[in-house]
Amino acid sequence: MTETTQTQTTPDGGYGASQPRSPEYRLAADAMRGLRQDLFHDAFAYRPLPRRGVDGPLTRRLSGRTRGYAAWMPHALVAWAGAMALFAGWAAAGGGPAGLVTGLLALVPVLLTLARPVGAFWLSLMATAASSVVAGAFGDWPWQPGSFISHLTVLTVVAIRTRPRTAAWMWVLTAAYAFLVEAVLGDHFSNNSAPMLVVSALALLAVTVWHIRRSAQQEVTAQQTVTAHERSRRTLLEERTTIARELHDVVAHHMSVVAIQAEAAPYRVENPPPELEKAFATIRENAVAALTELRRVLGVVRAEDYEAPEAPQPTLADLDTLLANVRDAGLKVEKVVTGAVRELPQGVELSAYRIVQEALSNTLRHAPGASARVEIGYVLGGLGLRVVNGPPPEPSLIKPSPGAGHGITGMRERVSMLGGEMTAGPADDGGHEVAVFLPVATVRERPDDDGAGA
Repeated sequence: MTETTQTQTTPDGGYGASQPRSPEYRLAADAMRGLRQDLFHDAFAYRPLPRRGVDGPLTRRLSGRTRGYAAWMPHALVAWAGAMALFAGWAAAGGGPAGLVTGLLALVPVLLTLARPVGAFWLSLMATAASSVVAGAFGDWPWQPGSFISHLTVLTVVAIRTRPRTAAWMWVLTAAYAFLVEAVLGDHFSNNSAPMLVVSALALLAVTVWHIRRSAQQEVTAQQTVTAHERSRRTLLEERTTIARELHDVVAHHMSVVAIQAEAAPYRVENPPPELEKAFATIRENAVAALTELRRVLGVVRAEDYEAPEAPQPTLADLDTLLANVRDAGLKVEKVVTGAVRELPQGVELSAYRIVQEALSNTLRHAPGASARVEIGYVLGGLGLRVVNGPPPEPSLIKPSPGAGHGITGMRERVSMLGGEMTAGPADDGGHEVAVFLPVATVRERPDDDGAGA
């Protein structure tokens, strides 16, 4: 099956209406559409100039009332430029009624930029022509001194308040006005069209560069925000994956014990009833199924380069070895244990070990040369941890750490997983303190065999 395309032509050999337009035509049409949208559509729409933000590096240092005045600084600058245009127009016309009219024609377009910026540009062109009529053949032409200052101010303010494309169109129309006046009225002994076009082009170029730079800064800020958010999420997921991998061994150990005990329990009872054998068999099957599903989940969260550890997961009994390694790295650390030492659930022991390990690593990284203290409190209903370090002896020599912020995030994830509480922040002496409480369900002690027989 083939597909044919037919091109319709007119009797004179031209193409029909379905023929695509040329690139030049589309470029011109887009340009005219942009001109109509920027300078003709809603030209006199009400767009008041907003107040300036007062959260900048300079305005933040001002007092309350002065800061309120600083918010109106853009309006004050526009009003000052309008006053300068008014005075220049009045002085150039020699005062009197003509000077007053010329000054007002220069002032009104500048003030209009505060409310209707695009309309102020059109009014400035009309005011320029009116000022030339009032001044006659005397003075600069076609821009009187007041009109010169007024039109430059209008171009700059409108360019700041709109976009670079609008600034380009305003400069083109300004040049067209200058060439039209010169072509219709002829040459003048004091033509200032060239200075107007050159100075306005430089001003609009500076404003355009400012627009581009501000747009780039906004894009960079937005990208940095997104990057920081994604980095935070990635850090959180990495810590949760690490915790899941570590707790796999703990949970797998308990499930294996359940399966073995369920399998061996019927042999410890002479002539067990069939219901009991069936119940233990069901327990074993569920334990084995749970182990299988646990391995599948671990396979999902395990990284490609992850290698399963050969040694068992550490507990608080291995804390002395950790402290010895830290002392070899140059950190002076002491351990204080309060309360009756008892065996805790393996998940609690592992999390407590990792929290102490990460806190000491942060001390080595951020406070080299400082001393540290590890406090472990076995209390009723849980385990208390406190790792505090003193201030570094030479803070000026500390280099920025290249860490990705995993430490505090990992601690909070472990504490949150166990339903505990954690605080981390500066200590009173200038050091840093991490305090954690991990709840442990209280289990009623079973009586001894001797006590039961007593």
